[in-house]
Amino acid sequence: MSRKFGFEELFRDQVLRCSSCGFCQAVCPIFGLTMRPSYNARGKMLVLKEVMDGTVPLSDELIETLFQCTTCGSCAKNCPSGVNPPEIIKAARRDMVAAGSCHPAFSGMKDVLSSHSNIYGEDDFPDFGRKLGKKAEYGYFMGCVGAFREDEATEETLDLLDILKVDFTLIEESCCTGVLEDLGFDMNRDLAERNIEAILATGAKKVITGCPYCLRTFVGKPAYAPLRDAGIEFMHLSQFLSRIDPGVKTDKVVTYHDPCDLGRHMGIYEEPRETIKKIAPRFVEMPHNRVNSLCCGAGGGVRGAYAANSIGMARRRL
Repeated sequence: MSRKFGFEELFRDQVLRCSSCGFCQAVCPIFGLTMRPSYNARGKMLVLKEVMDGTVPLSDELIETLFQCTTCGSCAKNCPSGVNPPEIIKAARRDMVAAGSCHPAFSGMKDVLSSHSNIYGEDDFPDFGRKLGKKAEYGYFMGCVGAFREDEATEETLDLLDILKVDFTLIEESCCTGVLEDLGFDMNRDLAERNIEAILATGAKKVITGCPYCLRTFVGKPAYAPLRDAGIEFMHLSQFLSRIDPGVKTDKVVTYHDPCDLGRHMGIYEEPRETIKKIAPRFVEMPHNRVNSLCCGAGGGVRGAYAANSIGMARRRL
């Protein structure tokens, strides 16, 4: 008898439970852009059924099918059969990587993280002219994107916290490495341990981050259980700011995009709106919002592996 794949051991019942009803197709961002049936959750479940039956090998030929998924979770929220395609797809990606079928866009990511401690291969996390790791009430965790791709927004955030006289410190951080699990790899335990030590060293009992995925990682991944066990509270920047009256207002019309990680995956919908409405009373909702928000196209490795499709989904969202 042939050995079962890991995804089959974990999710066989769910894969078989898929009735091919098409509810997921109606909300899949990558299908909405490409109209390719194999890219939506229904198509992927049909392929994985054939993998379980032994009629299709889990090999390089399936990289395109299984990695064209942002893991946004919209399919899972709309599935009447209770199937969770993103978790199934991530498990299948792990099986592919274990068998040597890694997506070429990510083949060197583990080595990059080991040598540079961030996903972009940059030499050092910026300190923005601030002392790292000092004792403070709050720790601020930038994340790789905040440090190296959205650094202007991060610097303005730090300036805002200074203006608000928040007792905070930047953490001597490394990549949280949670994203590795989306791509078929295990988390980098060494970097997770370094983050745990760095956060504990500050004495902070609360950690703020501007990165929804880092927040998911700290709150939900087993590797960071020691921090949760130590009573450390993690919050998104919007949650922290919702507790504060900034004392300024604009008459501009402002809207808000619910990120998949913060919204569907963590259920954080109201605090960002509360924060915005304090500053911009003329707040308006986007046509698709909260649990029905359209994915921006950046998650699940799609931005790195299929940039054109990622940008196309972002344009559809706007």
